[in-house]
Amino acid sequence: MTDILKAIELRKDYRLPQGKTLRALDNVSLTVRSGEVLGLVGESGCGKSTLGRCLLRLTELSSGTILFEDQDISRMNDRALRPVRRRMQMVFQDSYASLNPKRRIGDLLAEPLRVHPDENGQKRSVEAITARVHDLMDLVSLPLSALARYPHEFSGGQRQRINIARALALAPRLIIADEPVSALDVSVQAQIVNLFADLQERLGLTYVFIAHDLAVVRQISTRVAVMYLGAIVELGATDAVLHAPAHPYTAALRSAVPVPVIRPHIPGPMLHGDIPSPVSPPPGCRFHTRCPQAQPRCSVDVPALRPLSDERQVACHFPLER
Repeated sequence: MTDILKAIELRKDYRLPQGKTLRALDNVSLTVRSGEVLGLVGESGCGKSTLGRCLLRLTELSSGTILFEDQDISRMNDRALRPVRRRMQMVFQDSYASLNPKRRIGDLLAEPLRVHPDENGQKRSVEAITARVHDLMDLVSLPLSALARYPHEFSGGQRQRINIARALALAPRLIIADEPVSALDVSVQAQIVNLFADLQERLGLTYVFIAHDLAVVRQISTRVAVMYLGAIVELGATDAVLHAPAHPYTAALRSAVPVPVIRPHIPGPMLHGDIPSPVSPPPGCRFHTRCPQAQPRCSVDVPALRPLSDERQVACHFPLER
């Protein structure tokens, strides 16, 4: 399996008043393999969405390198980046805010087809655009009558289907989905997750799926990366990471998931206190102020993301036994 995307030591800083700096991403490195679903999980404010936007160059990096299909896109100007954008798209969390409320759905789906040429570099005909728009509606199981309607006339789940269709318009290879089901009802969440899975199988897509719901990540992801305060603390196969976490933070996330009371349940480690401010993170391991297993070394040395096995990495001086 080849690598479609590689991020190397990405850093994103935001300048604040009084000379302060908020480091949203702190030397993040990861690889996305062609045809896989990489889940990205963590608490609110850990940098998941910032990482997703940086990977697509929607947010500019402070430093680091992004390789997409072995092409360095880190410092491309807008003109050079334009043809690359056809092959990488994003589905946003807010299905309503990401659609222009003054335009009909048919116009929204046709716009990228008008802007970008076809595979041969030729401008698409009206007939070709219409046929492609109809195909997109079929892919996301919406009727053609919806093309004449406006975004406010749809439910949240239907609008997210429209956003998915728009992301698919130019036949991308990579889609970054930024918490695409978190604002939906539980029953609708399952439908959208199943749609993502079906489209991946039919079209051979690659996803970076950002979420805070571990049940959703477990259902769709093949690998998972766990983020805390702007850094990846654990990375590996989904079943391995979620069933036998090596980092105490991952174990705490898993313990926070509600479970049916069918038999006596032994709770795992629970987190205490709030997540530290990214403006003034603690020294050493950023998690040590909340870690139930912290030792003196943790408050001094920053743990590197190191291999725990062939398919597993963890940033912890004292990983949990698996």
